[in-house]
Amino acid sequence: MTDATNSANGPTFAETIRVFARIGLLSFGGPAGQIALMHRILVDEKKWLDEARFLHALNYCMLLPGPEAMQLATYAGWLLHGIRGGLVAGILFVLPGAIVLTALSSLYLLLGDIHVVQGLLFGLKAAVLAVVLEALVKVSRRALTGRPMVVIAILAFIAIALLKLPFPVIIVGAALIGAALHLAGRGGAPKAAGLAIAKEDMPEWTRPSLARFASTLAIWLALWFGPLLLLQAALGSQNVFAREGSFFSVMAAVTFGGAYAVLAWVAQQAVEVYGWLRPDEMLTGLGLAETTPGPLILVLVFVGFLGGARQSGLEPLAGGLAGAAVTLWFTFVPCFLWIFVGAPYVETVRSIAWLSAALGAVTAAVVGIIANLALWFALHVLFARVGDVVAGPFSLPVPDLSSLDPWAVLIAAASAVALFRFHANMLVVLAGAMAAGVAVRLIAV
Repeated sequence: MTDATNSANGPTFAETIRVFARIGLLSFGGPAGQIALMHRILVDEKKWLDEARFLHALNYCMLLPGPEAMQLATYAGWLLHGIRGGLVAGILFVLPGAIVLTALSSLYLLLGDIHVVQGLLFGLKAAVLAVVLEALVKVSRRALTGRPMVVIAILAFIAIALLKLPFPVIIVGAALIGAALHLAGRGGAPKAAGLAIAKEDMPEWTRPSLARFASTLAIWLALWFGPLLLLQAALGSQNVFAREGSFFSVMAAVTFGGAYAVLAWVAQQAVEVYGWLRPDEMLTGLGLAETTPGPLILVLVFVGFLGGARQSGLEPLAGGLAGAAVTLWFTFVPCFLWIFVGAPYVETVRSIAWLSAALGAVTAAVVGIIANLALWFALHVLFARVGDVVAGPFSLPVPDLSSLDPWAVLIAAASAVALFRFHANMLVVLAGAMAAGVAVRLIAV
């Protein structure tokens, strides 16, 4: 095989920058669309990576916490030009969407009370319900490969929706069940596909080295936790920026299964524990993130922005911008650590069968967690009032039926028909829903 990742024969660094800037600007449509875009450009069009190397990188990124598409871009850039290539690829994948979402968050903060803006957000939130349901269907088809996986999904739903167990506990529990099922010979979880790559095809920087491992780990741990310790020392552990740094650091380490899987946990903590935003505002942020390029996990920028704007004591816009910056740092610095430290050992990781089974069970649990996300969002967007009824160990969300908003139901249903029946472009659906929301709000004035 020709070494497509060898910098002597592959692209120049300047060309790599241009191509990954293009990928970052065009990366709409969630991880599936983003991965397909990278495959078309890097494998089919540029031929910088062959099919085996691309799938090898993708399989590793799927095992990691965090946004797999952003990590795949980082991995590809790292293969081409080492750490500087990975940094450029990862940053350019995130930066366009981060800039756009920060600008939209600023507009929301400054103009959120205007009827037109309220109408846009009303329609957006209703349409996002259909987007979440579509994600639930797609993940279910891929993840629920047998009865054990269905049971794990149901248990995960009960654990997070009714028992209110912490998200990390559910993920660890699912992984242990998956590993146990594999060892008992009753798994049904997907197995890792061994894609061997000849040693001579690997650039020098991609080969395992204990010295490189130790130095890279030390540098990126310092970049991750050094700023957190500084925030806590300078501002106090209860300051909103220190709390955001701590919270998003934990989130970055446990977000297996993509953004949809963790949003219910983030929403619960950000709304009920920290008070950074209201329940319906999570839907607003998700809708805004759906309309921008980059990973969906950028919705956290909206969360961090509002938290900083409302609780920092600074002028709201300045506090929001600082909150967005803190959120970006602690969400994405760990992604670079996972790639730069772990990628040289990827074959060792992927050859462990029980680990593959454990992660297959985690994917099944993600189905239950996304189902809870859909329920949580549906209740808060379709009903003006939602309460909780405690029955033994269960906490049941119960809406006030008299507070049902028929316009929200209509927009959500129309969006679902457009996505499921006619496979309409998601951006077109969101734009149509926002236009309908504006019409509803202006009529009601």
